Amino acid sequence: MPRLDAPQLETEPSLAAATAHPSVAKTARASTLPSLPEAHRTIPIATGATWFRKALAFAGPGYLVAVGYMDPGNWATDIGGGSKFGYTLLSVIVMSNFMAMILQALSAKLGIATGRDLAQACRETYSRRTSFILWVLCEIAIAACDLAEVLGSAVALKLLFGLPLLAGVLITALDVLIVLALQGRGFRLIEAFVVTLIASIAACFAYEIFFAQPLWREAAQGLIPRAEILRNREMLYIAIGILGATVMPHNLYLHSSIVQTRAFGCSVRDRREALRYAVFDSTLALGFALFVNAAILILGAAAFHTRGFHNVAEIADAYKLLSPVLGASLASTLFACALLASGQNSTLTGTLAGQIVMEGFLDIRLKPWVRRLITRAIAIIPAVLVIGIAGEGKVTSLLILSQVILSFQLPFAVIPLIQFTGNRAKMGEFANSRFTSIVAWTVAAVILVFNAELLWLTLRA
Repeated sequence: MPRLDAPQLETEPSLAAATAHPSVAKTARASTLPSLPEAHRTIPIATGATWFRKALAFAGPGYLVAVGYMDPGNWATDIGGGSKFGYTLLSVIVMSNFMAMILQALSAKLGIATGRDLAQACRETYSRRTSFILWVLCEIAIAACDLAEVLGSAVALKLLFGLPLLAGVLITALDVLIVLALQGRGFRLIEAFVVTLIASIAACFAYEIFFAQPLWREAAQGLIPRAEILRNREMLYIAIGILGATVMPHNLYLHSSIVQTRAFGCSVRDRREALRYAVFDSTLALGFALFVNAAILILGAAAFHTRGFHNVAEIADAYKLLSPVLGASLASTLFACALLASGQNSTLTGTLAGQIVMEGFLDIRLKPWVRRLITRAIAIIPAVLVIGIAGEGKVTSLLILSQVILSFQLPFAVIPLIQFTGNRAKMGEFANSRFTSIVAWTVAAVILVFNAELLWLTLRA
């Protein structure tokens, strides 16, 4: 890995800039311009407020992050795993969400303790060439992730309204830009929009599960890991797919930035308090993501596996079968609505992440509408080209390809994050304890091994 002895990130940015030599202070100010400047520290935190009011003030960033853990890239894997193996792979979903909670907590810690997002920390720590390579890899990962998200929205529009996939992709690009334009009215509006869509997704799956009537005892047994998962090659492949699609690299960049939308104090005490509330927010939000992911797999098991449909791996097949199988007229429609909401949420947060990555790595400042247009184009143009060239019949192959690309890029986000948060020179009192470091590196090792295995199995197929 690149050097770790570069100039440290201040743990008290404002104090350091104020007490330094004027030329040094000028350099510090130039290097600490925040990403998403129009939203930076715009949400006030009332001093002396009750725990509940402070929790509400900090609530929001975790839900934007949670969107990436219930995006369309997970749907086909969860449905396929449920229809083919019943409830067995529920333990994999639980384990992968636990890993996500740990890494997102570290991401929030980096942003709150240092005043930097992950992209800025990479730029300030690594050489210019290394930072440029990391930026290119991250942009490729965001484009790959957005490919799956845009395809999910386009598939939902096709199922609901019969629109061609290409038309659905263009509509998705347009409406996300409109939603991001609302950010000028306050970051809270974006968070409220995202939370509303998450609640809609949860409501849709609650309806589906009610009519599917799962076998809850078997579902509870599925929470216990089984050795069979490692012995059965096909089951292992799907399990690796679930793990591989869990931690999205761009979410680590996103979370470390948007936690700074809260106007918490710069003292150690204030930042410790902010960190507690931020971790509570992200853990609770990822709990909702766990519910959605588990609900998709449970729906696949209850609706298809127990009724003898063991090979339902396509989203379109699930859509066609749900209403007749469950005997509920709205089942298929609500399934497609949930998919559309998931795709919209994911493309929105993906665009924000692209803006953060571009600003953090390149240290450039553009007008908000220009930044959004560039970051959206980076994500949308590959999707349009791939769909135009490959055609609509390659949707599943494109989804698999996007997950492989994400698997390749993941180490370049996870490893720097754990290194930075464990470096006392950068984090000060907020540096990871020995126990936290051991847990974090273990989580990283598990994820990276499974992602490498997914990459190997996919390339061999």
